[in-house]
Amino acid sequence: MHIQIVGLHAPNAPRLRELLGPGYEVEALHAFPGAGAIRSDVVISNSVSADEATRLHCRLVHVPGAGSEQIACPSLPSGTTVCNVHGHEVPIAEFTLHAILEHFLQLWQYPARLDAAAWAQAYASRAQHDEADGKTVAILGFGHIGQEIARRARACGMHVIAVTRSGKQGSEELAHEYVAVSALDDVLARVQVLVVCCPLDDSTRNLIGARQLALLPAQALLVNVARAEVVDEQALYEALRDKQLGRAVLDVWYRYPKKGQAPVSPSRWPLHELPNVRATPHISAITPALLDRRYRFMARNIEHLAEGQPLLNVIYQAT
Repeated sequence: MHIQIVGLHAPNAPRLRELLGPGYEVEALHAFPGAGAIRSDVVISNSVSADEATRLHCRLVHVPGAGSEQIACPSLPSGTTVCNVHGHEVPIAEFTLHAILEHFLQLWQYPARLDAAAWAQAYASRAQHDEADGKTVAILGFGHIGQEIARRARACGMHVIAVTRSGKQGSEELAHEYVAVSALDDVLARVQVLVVCCPLDDSTRNLIGARQLALLPAQALLVNVARAEVVDEQALYEALRDKQLGRAVLDVWYRYPKKGQAPVSPSRWPLHELPNVRATPHISAITPALLDRRYRFMARNIEHLAEGQPLLNVIYQAT
């Protein structure tokens, strides 16, 4: 069986080769060929353009992550299956909890070095910080990631509102309230933290706009670990710039660097320059344990394909 790993994940070909063992040929490609047929039993890639999809002849396209919006699924030939993989919920939940605690504890206001020169002034001018206990967090998107965030937020004594498509009541151990996305505006005024961790599609693009940001309390925190485009770019910048929104921790961005192209800033607006923005370069999920979990899962799915067993995490079947 022939497997191609294309793009950013190409350096992980040896990892997959070791997991699969003999009988599997794993090829690393920095990019798809610019023309002609693309033939392989399995393709692992974060991105398949419409042109590439029409030239693709394979049985399985495996996304090495959860998001599949960069896979041109409608252009794939009949018989192609698309699967994704999770495993990122634990590190993203830990990253999010850190962002929440940092917001309330405000450790940045203290000197980086507490030496003899700084000690007296720092001690005399100690400011009060806040606490997460008793605060309300709304989690937009309550799948694998949202539920892990909820577990940690509840352990800190926070009131958790799960915002889902349907608003259907779920486990009381995870969230105190379940509300539908259509009712999101009704709860924003009483939350101190809004966490965005929902998929990006036509229904969620720019779901958080100027109106929603204005409904949040002035000192609220927004954490985005989903896709940047769920939050309207200009509205977010203006709300933070004008202090209508207290702070934001942004780990996902509107523009990404691409090999062979001129450098770009992460946003058309200078979000990274604002003092109330914590900007990180899409790192919330990146840990050694994450890669191990994901590649073990993909190796098992490839073995299922080879053995004619049902595939796991099927998200699209081209007909």
